[in-house]
Formats: sequence, structure tokens, C-alpha cells
Amino acid sequence: MTIIDWQEPALRLRFVADEDAPVRLVDAATTLPAADAGRYLRVHQPLVEVVTPRHGQSSAGQSQRHTGSQLGRALRYRGHTSGREGAVEVLVVEQHDPASGLVVRSRFGAPDGVPAVRCTTELSLADGAEPLTVFAVTSLATGLVSSDDLAAATVWRAESTWSAEARWGSFPLRSPGLARIGTDVRGETHLGSVATVSTSTWSSGAWVPAGAVTAGGRTLAWQVEHNGAWSWEVGERPGWSAQPPPGGPDGLPWESTDVGSGDGAYVAVLGPSDRLHAWSVTLRPGGEGFRTVPVTFAVADGFEDAFGGLTAHRRATRRPHPQDATLPVVFNDYMNTLNGDPSSAKLRPLVDAAAAVGSEYFCIDAGWYDDTDGWWASVGDWVPSTVRFPEGIGEVLDRIRDRGMVPGLWLEPEVVGVTSDAARTLPDSAFLQRGGVRVRERDRYLLDLRSPDARAHLDAAVDRLVGELGVGYFKLDYNVIPGAGTDRDAESVGDGLLQHNRALLTWLEQVLDRHPDLVLENCGSGALRADAAMLGRLALQSTSDQTDPLLYPAIAVGSLLHVLPEQAAHWAYPQATMTDEEIAFTTVTGLAGRLYQAGLLDRMDDAQRDLVAAGVRAHRETRHALARSVPRFPTGLPDWDDAWVTAAFDAGDETYLLLWRRSDADPSVEALLPHLDGVELDVAQVYPPADRLPVWPVERTAAGLRVAPADAGVGARMLRLTAR
Repeated sequence: MTIIDWQEPALRLRFVADEDAPVRLVDAATTLPAADAGRYLRVHQPLVEVVTPRHGQSSAGQSQRHTGSQLGRALRYRGHTSGREGAVEVLVVEQHDPASGLVVRSRFGAPDGVPAVRCTTELSLADGAEPLTVFAVTSLATGLVSSDDLAAATVWRAESTWSAEARWGSFPLRSPGLARIGTDVRGETHLGSVATVSTSTWSSGAWVPAGAVTAGGRTLAWQVEHNGAWSWEVGERPGWSAQPPPGGPDGLPWESTDVGSGDGAYVAVLGPSDRLHAWSVTLRPGGEGFRTVPVTFAVADGFEDAFGGLTAHRRATRRPHPQDATLPVVFNDYMNTLNGDPSSAKLRPLVDAAAAVGSEYFCIDAGWYDDTDGWWASVGDWVPSTVRFPEGIGEVLDRIRDRGMVPGLWLEPEVVGVTSDAARTLPDSAFLQRGGVRVRERDRYLLDLRSPDARAHLDAAVDRLVGELGVGYFKLDYNVIPGAGTDRDAESVGDGLLQHNRALLTWLEQVLDRHPDLVLENCGSGALRADAAMLGRLALQSTSDQTDPLLYPAIAVGSLLHVLPEQAAHWAYPQATMTDEEIAFTTVTGLAGRLYQAGLLDRMDDAQRDLVAAGVRAHRETRHALARSVPRFPTGLPDWDDAWVTAAFDAGDETYLLLWRRSDADPSVEALLPHLDGVELDVAQVYPPADRLPVWPVERTAAGLRVAPADAGVGARMLRLTAR
């Protein structure tokens, strides 16, 4: 057993490389423990799995899984290198299969001081090898953590759909994840898996692109950094796939008295595959090879700390932007406000009211470009309406600037409505296609960002709106998806989509290169494309289209596991028809990340607007602390119908505790705060103002704080906790 320790990064990795077996990632910790050869026999998932039509799966993987591949088992260690690329420690582990000529390089990158590692897999062919078609390849594959205690292993994942995003839940790996099937008789483990799959281009349209497994007191957490199709799976692996136990005639493992003692588990994370996403690619000697989508993982002794490692990685690797230092408050006129029906007459008083409460940006949402009530099918030309703005949209944008705010507009750049001029003038090659026909979805065509014509069309629109109208903010929406992909200029439908997704990321970077002060918000029909690839480039993420303020806190809290607090744009949409406690409730939701202000503020009385303005001031006082914080979950991750929902932001020298209470809640709640064990606390109510709404009484307990409001009913508070 050859051990390779990567000791440089904050999260250190250990690999095992045997002469007769593929490389395995067997441990990850801030300080690597002494080698445990017995435990490592259970951690026998190969570092890389490669599924091809020529080399199928082994007997250990005859199932719907992406593990147990013949090529993955055939790979052998050839060497490794380590070094630095700027502020990132880099390790590359190379393996090869002499029979097929496949060369595999696993690349690991760790920013300085960050306890998380980004990994990708690069495939190529040696000279003289025959072309090799690949159906699937993992970005991350390992048995660490998941193999520690199969009976106690727990899997975490989050369902996500429109207006019900980021609903996290957990369950044991073996039940109900993998039912008990009595495998001891044949000496095999379960061939099923807990699989989570996302198709097409809503990367978080069914599941959040992240997950975790806990076992033996540790948590392995990961995120898929891709704006398209992906999958991950957790399952069991038979022990003899790495090293058969001794004992039976001819070494047959099922004759051993130690059947199952070497059984482990695995986590496999990958981008698109043939079986799930109609993706394949053919490698050729001397060709460009293939690089998988990135996956970042962290390992820690606690669930919150593992995701804290991912939080730190997102901050260290996202594209820097001037707004990072200011984190401005954005007012958007859509949610529970104008709802996509803007006009000069409606906007003027709203602009004044938004400025009066302290908003710093004002975004005019959908419909600003359409002369009718049917703006859905007319997107794509991005020319301001003369009906909605009889004096020109410039008059409203000037009013926004005169009130001290930066103007913004809604765009859905990747689509072209069927009634637009662009649909008639752009060539077919500018669109995603199937069988020579443009892909059409709900009266929109979808642009192919590999096309120079498509990019030129979008560049002209963005540069005109920024240069001529002075727009400083775009809300980038994405409301329809193209299915499996495109077969134009692509070996497979899924690979055409992968190329398009990567071209979109390049286009976004080029827009920001040309307009470095432009703020771009990521919105995908709420938060259906909330992934680390998009958020590595864009400033904010709309977290939902949920219009019910009582339902939003569960979404806001759940989103903090895959979106940075300073990027998580939670809607606060107070109304004149609300009570003060209801206004406080929706405002605290906005304070749980990046305040995203809305609401018909122009219809409020002065006292109501003062309460909204106090929320904006509270956000300004706390936003930079939240931007360095680690999210924690004092009452656990919320279920959809929880009457009490809480979140805490651990900023080191101070902690912010947010609590939401619905009318059916218990009279009190205990917020567990293990990171403050043994610390005497001073507690101050940040919002709402104590002279406006009652301070909620708190009592220090051994585990945290007990909060017991005197009055029943809907309410919410933001508290600051500091050491006494």
C-alpha cells in the first residue's frame, strides 16, 4: 500500500495507490490521522469511474449506477505533481490504462486557508490508441466518510421546484434509502443507490446541486459547479472489489467467514451522462480530450462546519466585483408589486418611495419592452415600449438616478420570443436545434451561445442599454428550458448542451470584462438555476418566486447551504394592508441574506414606511457581518410547514439570530448554539425597532437561547448576540 499525502491545503487529502488496484481517496481532514490500513480496505471506491460502450461495468456494478466500471478498476497510478497557481494549491494525480490507452488526470485545487477542495477529471488518449467513446465520467468518486459506518450513514439532499426551493431533508442510507435485501447469502451488497438527478438547464429545478453524507461523526458535503445537467449517487460497495477476503476455495469471497466485513460505500458526483442526459463524447489520440464539470467538497466533524467549508470556498473563488464592498439594497418592482406590468405612471411614485426607505438600486422588471399586455412572446429585441413609457423610458431612469439610485432592467437574454424581430432576423444557426428545427418552448426559441450571431445579438443589446440608457443592473431571468440539448454541431445532444452551457459562462465573463461596474443578478424562474457556476460570476441570486410571506422563511434558510448570504437575495415585500408584525415578518426574511426590497411602498402611510426604512437600516448595519459569516441552523433545517423557523449567522465576534413565528407556533422555542457554548451573552434586538414592536424575551440555556414572545401570532425578530 503506497500512501500519498497532500499536506499543503487547509483540507488535507490522503490517497492510496496499490500496484494492483486504482488510486483511492481514503481520507480528508484539516490534520490527517495516522494511516489506518484496516479502515482503508473498506474505502475501496476508485478515484475515477469511466463508463464506455467498449468497457462496461464489472460484476460489482451491474445496475443503474455509475460505479463499478471496468475502466475505473483497470486504472493504475502513474504519478502525481503538486504546486501553486496563484493563491491555490494544486495537486494532479495521473492514472492510465495500458490496454485502452486512456490517461486520466484528477485535478484538485484548494485556495489558501479554505477547508474545501475543487476537483475535476481530465481524459485523454495515448498516441496509437483507438478512439474511445465515453458515456460517463465522475468528477468526484470516493468512499471516505460514507464507508465509516454503513448502518449509521445518513444522506442529505434538497428538493427544489418553483416557489418551493431548497427543501432539505435527510434519511439513513440503508432505510429508506436502500432497503434491506438480505445480501449475506450471496455475498453481495445492494446494487441500488440513492440517486439525485438534474436534467437540462435548470440546474436546481428538481434538486439543489449539492448534497452530503454523514457517518462516524463526520460529514462529507459537496456542490456541483455546473449550470446544466448533473447527478450524484450514494450506495454500497462489496469489499472484495478492492481486495477479496481470504478463506474460500479458489479464493471465492462468498466462502469466507468474513463476508461483508470489508463492505464500504461510495459517493459519485458527475456532470451529464449518456443514460441520464443523452451525453457522450469520443476521445481520439492527439485530440483535445475532455474535462468534467467541477465539483467542490469539504469534510468536517459537523454538518454545519462541512457546509461552512463550501461557504468559504465560494467566497474565495467567486469573481470579484466592486459591489462586493458595498452590497447595495436593490428594489425590484415585480414581486407582489407591479407583477410585470410597469409604466411611467406606476413607477414614478414607487421610485420615490423606494428611495425614501433607503434603496440604492431600482430594477424595472419584466414588460418594459412590450407595447401590449402579452410580453411573454415578444422578448428578445430589448427596445423600450413607447406605450408604457410615452415620454420614453429615459424619463423614468433619470428619475431613479435623481433619487440617488442606480437604474436596472430585467432581461431574459437566452431566449427570443416567437413574435420578436430577432426571431425573424437571426439565422437558424443562432438557436438550439433538434433535427434541423429550432427548439421552441412556450412561444420562445432558445439561443445557442456557441453561435457568434447569438452572442453578437446579446452583446449589442447589453452594450446599447448600458451605453445609451445608463443601466447599471440587470436581472437575468431564465424561464424555459430546451430539454436534452442540441444536435447541431455536436457529437451528442447532451454534449451540445454542455458546450452551450460553458459558452454562456464565457459570455457572462466577457460582459463583465466590458462593463466591470455592471451588477448582474441570477434569476431562473425564481431559483431554478442556482448553482455555483453561475454564482461564481454573478452578484446576487433570487431565491424564490414565492409570494406568500409565511412560506418564504423555509426557502430563505434552506438556500443558505448552497448560496452565500451576501448573494442570497430574499424578497421582502411589505404592503399597506399588513399589520406591523406582518411587515416585520417579511422584512426579517430579507435580512436573512441580501435584502431584496419590493412592495407597494407608495401606498403605505408614513409609519409603515418608517418600519420598512428601519429594516433597510438594519440591513446596512449587518450586511458586512453576514458577508463574512457561516450560516448555522439553531432548530435544524426547516421542514416546509414548521411554525418556528430560525437561522444564525456566525460572524466570529458576533452572531445574528433570526427567528420567524407563525400563528400556530408553540409559545417558545429553544435555539441551539453550540458554537457559543460557555459564553455569557449580551442580546440586542436589531429589528424591528424596540420602540415600535415588543422585544422578545430571551433566556440563556445550557444549549443556547430560549425565546418566548409575550404575544401570540405572526412575528419575526433579528437579534445580535455578543460575548459579555
